[in-house]
Amino acid sequence: MPVPDEKIFPHATGVAAKTVEEHQAPQDLVFYAGWFCPFVQRTWITLEERGIPYQYKEVNPYKKEKHFLDINPKGLVPAFEYKGKALYESLILCEFLEDAYPDAKPRLLPADPFERAYARIWLDFVAKSIVPANFRLLQAQTRDAQEDARAALTAAFAQFAEQIQGPYFLGEAFSLVDVAVAPWVVCDYIAVEHRGFRREGAGAKWVEYAERLEKRESVVRTCSDKEHYAEIYGRYLRDEAQSEVAKATRASRVIP
Repeated sequence: MPVPDEKIFPHATGVAAKTVEEHQAPQDLVFYAGWFCPFVQRTWITLEERGIPYQYKEVNPYKKEKHFLDINPKGLVPAFEYKGKALYESLILCEFLEDAYPDAKPRLLPADPFERAYARIWLDFVAKSIVPANFRLLQAQTRDAQEDARAALTAAFAQFAEQIQGPYFLGEAFSLVDVAVAPWVVCDYIAVEHRGFRREGAGAKWVEYAERLEKRESVVRTCSDKEHYAEIYGRYLRDEAQSEVAKATRASRVIP
């Protein structure tokens, strides 16, 4: 049986808790978040990286309270209320911030149309290759399934690493491509500890990149204490999670 929702720690801890405290004042942009969600962390990194004013509101997406469902009928975090209007989907929210706050620096997508399109190719790769392979590995219950998923995730990281152009994916500047993959870097210790994954398997370039990414200030500021993730990821490791991502992975469907 799934672990009761009450066992989920109710709010951010550690460095992330301090970040939450700094963002309680009302703002035009209200950020509905679940501290433990990697999709939330993408949007949160973007907000922190660019210094955009926002009000943080913690929600439990498993309970799907009415007001939150009014904001996002899918019942998923992250979501925005921006000047009374609702938006959702993590990478769409990140791109919205590029357009809605053009004066905030740094920009996370290149100005050049070709470079911007190239970045979107790799955002798509992260969404279609890295993220699904990660969840397949966590939820795999048999040795063969774990070996297959581990190989797929390692290969995806290695393919991504081949295209890294500098300290960050597009070169010197931290970009939305780095944002997109960062949450799956900082939580890969789960796969290391429980599924036999090793960063080294994806090559030295990936190891160097991953170590740099997890030390980025905006990434650190959006991470809670590791011990509080144990209950969340334990559900995936036992294949008991009832999130929409877990259901899609279990049914071999596209992640919503």
